[in-house]
Amino acid sequence: MIFKRLFNVFEIGALLFAVCASPSMKAAAADQAAKRDHKMTASQALPAPGTYEIDPDHSFAYFGARHHVIGLVRGRFDKVTGTITASKDPAACSVDIAIDPSSISTQNTERDEDLRSPTYFDVKKFPTMTYHGRGIRHVSGNSWAMDGSLTLHGVTKAVPLTFTFNGSFADVKPGKPARVAFHGSAATKRAEFDIGARDNLEELGASLAPDVAIEIDVEADAKVPTQ
Repeated sequence: MIFKRLFNVFEIGALLFAVCASPSMKAAAADQAAKRDHKMTASQALPAPGTYEIDPDHSFAYFGARHHVIGLVRGRFDKVTGTITASKDPAACSVDIAIDPSSISTQNTERDEDLRSPTYFDVKKFPTMTYHGRGIRHVSGNSWAMDGSLTLHGVTKAVPLTFTFNGSFADVKPGKPARVAFHGSAATKRAEFDIGARDNLEELGASLAPDVAIEIDVEADAKVPTQ
């Protein structure tokens, strides 16, 4: 009985301590947690310095194009290649991406063929679209921005890209290169690339707002230097 009473006393005391802990102790704990989270964010903001080669089997470029202003057609490009260079110096970081426009898919065969035609991407005349950028600036957390150039349909325009470093794969097998993942987003207007004149006149009118949203998810492997 005595031991039971002692146990109850200790249990009540622990409960009162947890409930009545001083604000300063709680603030100190919160401050330590914030510092720990900040260190984790800083260490995860960019991958280890080096050049990473995009894995085309695990990388996709998606888009959403306005249809009659209020509608939205979604699609993707299945063939994405290129390299990403990470550096401790943000000005030295770079992105070089190539996309095969003939790999477009909107889940509608007739529409896909129309998009490959001279009315839109004209893939026979312009078989590749590219994005090149050098130099990044920190936005917040693991979010960064780059002012790169998109070349599409024979036209090159500056298109800002915002991206996040999603992290490094923890299950890479021994002897295999480090593997990382990124997510990027951008927006542009198709008329600036002389694409879809029919849509620009009949569907989008005089709107100056971007009518195409771009999302890209890539996985990339570190390139091992040649011995």
